[in-house]
Amino acid sequence: MKNVELIVQMLEQAGVKWAFGIPSGPVLPLIEAMRESGIEYVLTANETSAGFMAQAVGALTGIPGVCVSTLGPGATNMTTGVGAAWLDRSPVIAITCNVESPWLDRRIQMRIDHQALFRPLTKATYGLRRGYVAAPLAEALALACSDPPGPVHLDLPEDVGLAEATESLVAPQVNAGLPAIPAQTFDEVSAALGKSRRPLLVAGLGLTRTLDPHALVEFIEKQDLPFILTLHAKGFLPESHPNYSGVLGRARRSDVAAFVRQADLIVAFGYDPIEINYEEWVNDRPIVHLSTEPAELGAALRFVVNAGGDLDAAIGALAGLASHRNDWQPADFTNHRGRLERALRPPDTGFAPYQVLDVLRQKLGPDAILAYDVGAHTHQIATQWRTDVPNTCNCTNGWSSMGYGIPAAYAAKLVHPDRTVVGVVGDGCFQMTAGELNVGRRLGLAVPIVVLNDGWLSLLKVKQEHRDFPYSGVNLGDPPPSPEHYFGVPCREARSLADFEDAIEWGLGLGGPSVIEAFVDPRSYSITVYD
Repeated sequence: MKNVELIVQMLEQAGVKWAFGIPSGPVLPLIEAMRESGIEYVLTANETSAGFMAQAVGALTGIPGVCVSTLGPGATNMTTGVGAAWLDRSPVIAITCNVESPWLDRRIQMRIDHQALFRPLTKATYGLRRGYVAAPLAEALALACSDPPGPVHLDLPEDVGLAEATESLVAPQVNAGLPAIPAQTFDEVSAALGKSRRPLLVAGLGLTRTLDPHALVEFIEKQDLPFILTLHAKGFLPESHPNYSGVLGRARRSDVAAFVRQADLIVAFGYDPIEINYEEWVNDRPIVHLSTEPAELGAALRFVVNAGGDLDAAIGALAGLASHRNDWQPADFTNHRGRLERALRPPDTGFAPYQVLDVLRQKLGPDAILAYDVGAHTHQIATQWRTDVPNTCNCTNGWSSMGYGIPAAYAAKLVHPDRTVVGVVGDGCFQMTAGELNVGRRLGLAVPIVVLNDGWLSLLKVKQEHRDFPYSGVNLGDPPPSPEHYFGVPCREARSLADFEDAIEWGLGLGGPSVIEAFVDPRSYSITVYD
């Protein structure tokens, strides 16, 4: 057995089903080892997308997604995708295939220091060597899945991969779990609730790693708390609940911020400041922080509780607290949500993105997955899209890189082939990753990609408006009519609500990949994104 075969067998034992990337000479031995295994090597159009697809697989399954690149430019391309796994807390194994070992310290074609490149973007980086393959791979698999999960980098010289394996398979020893938060912490939480007249719960990224996130509803209902979510926590608490009050820092942020200002205590559960710094929205309110790790301190922040540990046990401890009366009234939640929903749908703005989203929400079942990209539409979707099902509204938040939507949608369809998956991207994002449509065509992935085409980088356009800057560098030009296909993937255009209703029915019924270009009016973003 060669070392590449040893690597593939260990990845397969860990539950890995796909590896994403682009081949080169040094990558070929690893691909050949995968060809005879249960791991499918998925050819992407760009190594960045390979990293995004690995991140999406890791986020959806909890099993490390795997991405593979060649040396030099392949590795630098892949770092952008790996960065999403780093700041969005997803388990990933990133493998760079390198020159032969004697050349690792030489200045030769394409060679750079891969470990120096990946070190700031990963939990660890390992240089594989003869006799040192199984042990670091087992450590990498365990570390990628240990809380907080994230990417780990392996650098594989070509001669090491082709060498005879001298080690046996090693099973990764995943961290047994986080320690329990001390019992007295919950006495402090109870005391803070007892003093508060308007406590507000904010749930974040850490909640997504609990076994039963909806169990937190018992605590919410017992204390009669309103709750808001971060972008990553969407669906991990039911957004149909009468106490649901919006998404932090996204469309109509001013309405959500006004509601937050009514609170006199922030109970942050699973909150991860990589989504939005506390300083950006808490102001001088006292904070109860319960997450997988304590929050970083800031001079302007007032933590009455700041604890990290096992959140599943913490949910049970919170449910056992005595109830405390507060001054919130049901009408406070209902009236706030009504104002928010109306403000998200400004009249007299033509065929608007919010109309596209309303149609999609009507057409897609509760377990359908919406994968979306970064831009003005991110803000609109985060606030407007309602879901009660975890992992059905997927985007990058901590990393927030354009180009995520199409690769993530295709990865979601690989993970859940029997569920409906739709991707929503802006026209700027589409320009970056249109080549990935060939992945959907080649694999026969029945995923409609909805392109919100308005001829602008709309988020930056709105930011220029917000700062009274003239428009510059944000206009993509007048969109041309849609072609019949992109890379063999059939395309339809929609210039009205009726057009889009017909087009999405066509796309969902096609049985293969499709593109729907919705030519939308960007004016509504100017009303919803910042106001």
